[in-house]
Amino acid sequence: MDNVLAQQQVKLMRAIAQGDRQAFEQLYRLASPHLFALALRTLRQRAWAEEVLHDCFLTIWNRADSYDAALSAPMTWMTHIVRNRCIDWLRSGQAREAILSEEYSDNVSEGEAEGPDEPFDDSQTARLHHCLQHLSHEQRQSVTLAYYQGMSHSDIAAWMQQPVGSVKSWIRRAMEHLRECVGL
Repeated sequence: MDNVLAQQQVKLMRAIAQGDRQAFEQLYRLASPHLFALALRTLRQRAWAEEVLHDCFLTIWNRADSYDAALSAPMTWMTHIVRNRCIDWLRSGQAREAILSEEYSDNVSEGEAEGPDEPFDDSQTARLHHCLQHLSHEQRQSVTLAYYQGMSHSDIAAWMQQPVGSVKSWIRRAMEHLRECVGL
């Protein structure tokens, strides 16, 4: 980030600390694309990223007076807020409730099986779906949470209320089975 933009953001933060709503709007327009991308990359769910970003900007508004330009650039300070809020979201029951409210299914739809770089044809999608059906419930759920929801092993363990070692084993065995079954 160039120094001019950082200085502009420092001025905006000072104005926000004084309750200036126009400065807050300007800061939002400058910073939200970067912060939203960070939240989306971390959470992998657009609705979750939007909700977390909203909460983060409320925090920025309410805590602007605690920002210290001598310690970090405004974007660094805001990035830490977003990153920490995303981690809190994933660790909290909110992520689990959101997954359950979406009527989570172990079955992978054809649209989910397609990657952006290399779309599967119908026979490959059907083969993968068939192979997933031959996994145990725990393996299928672990792989789905890890690769389609982007959850870490520890997040999956917390969500499933199982030891991390078990989750790692389920994923490793499932991936071995899928490699053999699909023929990679």
